[in-house]
Amino acid sequence: MFIDRYVNTDDPGDERLSAFTRTYITGTPTDADTSALADLRWSGREALTLYLRSPRYSWAMITITDDGAAVLGLSLDDRDNSPSVRQEAEQLIDQLRREFSSPAGIAGVEMPPPGSRQEWQDDQVQLRVGTLDGSPATR
Repeated sequence: MFIDRYVNTDDPGDERLSAFTRTYITGTPTDADTSALADLRWSGREALTLYLRSPRYSWAMITITDDGAAVLGLSLDDRDNSPSVRQEAEQLIDQLRREFSSPAGIAGVEMPPPGSRQEWQDDQVQLRVGTLDGSPATR
């Protein structure tokens, strides 16, 4: 599971991880969970993003899109715009796609996660691998 492998569960950096887990993973949300997650929603939208500490990466992020899809992400620190970090990003996307049976992956610089299928297709990204029902693929 993404959280077990990529999130510092001892110190996730956001106390709403438990509410998120009950709501979107185990399907056992409480009324308090709904309230706690409301602050994560994007203005006027159903999409929400939870940013968490990661033991290996700058941070881990989980987005639930307006369409109800899950977008998983990891942040790599690349202050020098290094080709080796781009290569690491490509390898990481391939690894995550295999691990989570994902049809596609994207990477960019200072890029928020897509909050809908349309944003996935429209986003200007530096790296796009695979497709989502006709979205463009590049590598």
